[in-house]
Amino acid sequence: MDTIQKWPFYLKLTCSLLSIICLTFIAIIGKQIIVPLILGFLISILLVPICNFFERYLKLPRAIASIITTLLFASFILGIFYLIAIQMSEIANEWPTFQKQIMDAFSEIQKWIHHTFGVNSHAQIEYLSKNVKTTIETSTIVIEKVISILSAVSVLTLFTFLYVIFLLIYRGQLVKFLYYVFNSNTHNQVYNVISSIQKMVKQYLIGLFLQMLVVSTLAFIAFSILDLKYKFVLAILTGVLNVVPYVGIIISLIVTSIITFATMSASKLVFVLVAFVAIHAIDGNIVMPKIVGSKVKINSLIVVIGLVIGEMTWGVIGMFLSIPILALMKIIFDNVTELKPWGYLLGDDDSTEIDDDLDTFLTKKLQAKKRNKMKPIDEETV
Repeated sequence: MDTIQKWPFYLKLTCSLLSIICLTFIAIIGKQIIVPLILGFLISILLVPICNFFERYLKLPRAIASIITTLLFASFILGIFYLIAIQMSEIANEWPTFQKQIMDAFSEIQKWIHHTFGVNSHAQIEYLSKNVKTTIETSTIVIEKVISILSAVSVLTLFTFLYVIFLLIYRGQLVKFLYYVFNSNTHNQVYNVISSIQKMVKQYLIGLFLQMLVVSTLAFIAFSILDLKYKFVLAILTGVLNVVPYVGIIISLIVTSIITFATMSASKLVFVLVAFVAIHAIDGNIVMPKIVGSKVKINSLIVVIGLVIGEMTWGVIGMFLSIPILALMKIIFDNVTELKPWGYLLGDDDSTEIDDDLDTFLTKKLQAKKRNKMKPIDEETV
C-alpha cells in the first residue's frame, strides 16, 4: 500500500478509471447473478434479527430458521403484489373503455381550442385521432413487454430469495471469512465496516419501508377525498416509486394523471397535482428526516450520477440499488485510510470530517489570504 501511495497522480487516476470501467463491464455482463445477489444481501441483513429470534427463543436449527424467515418475508411481499394484481386486472379489463374516454376527452379539448383560438378543428381532431389511435394500437406491444418484464422479475425474485436463504445460513462463516482475509492489525477496521454496513442497511431498508407505508397512506387518503378510481393501486404505486429519488415522483404523477384523465374529468388533474405536491412536501420535510434519516449522506450530484449509471447498467432495479450501493461504498471508503478522499467525494461537505492536516493546511491558506487583503489598507493608512 505504501508503494501505491508513492505513485504519481496521473498513474493513480488512470488505475482508478480503468478499475471503474472494468467493474462496470463486469456489472453489465453479470447482471443476472449480481443483481439478485445484492438484493439478497440487503434483505438478508434486514432479516437477521428475525432469524436470530427463531434460533435463540424457538431453538430452531439455523437452516430451518433461515427458510422460515425467508418464506414469511416472501409471503408478505407476494401478498402485496397479489392485491396490486387484482386491481391491475380490473384496469386491463376496462382498457377499451379508457380508449373511448381518452378519445372523447381529446375531441372536447380540440373543440375548445377551435372556439377559443380559431384553429381548424377538423384537421386537428383528424390528426390527433390518427396519432392517438396509433398509440393505442401499440398498447398491445407494451402489454407484451410488461409480461416479459414480469417473467424476468419472477426469475429475479426466485434467485433473490434463494440467495437470502443461503446468506442467512452461512452469515457467520462469511463474517469470519472477512476477518480471515485481512491481517490482525486491520480487524478493528473490518469490525467497524461490518457494523456500519449492518446498521446502515437496517436503518435504510426499515426507513424505506416506513416511508413507502406513510406515503402510500397519505396518497390513499388524498385519492379517497378526490374519489379517484383505482385509488388503492395508485396509492401503492406512489409509495413504491417514491423510493426512487427525483424520477419516481414524476412517473407516479404521470400514471395517476393518465388514469384520472381516462376515468374522470380533466379538471380533477389540478387537484391531483396539488395532492402530489402536498404529499411529497410532507415526505421531504417530515418523513425523510425523521423516519429515514440515514447518517450516511450522499451528495445530490453523486446521487443523480448513480441513478443514471444504475439505470443504464441494470435498468429500473439499478436505480433502486444505486443509493444503498453508494452508501456501502462510502462506509468502506471512510474506514480505509487510502480511500478516504473518495469517501469525501461521495459525501456532503458538512457530514464528512476532513483529516486534521488538510484542515490545518486550508485554515493557514485562508488566514494568509486574509492577511494579503489587509496589507494595501495598512499601507494607505500609514
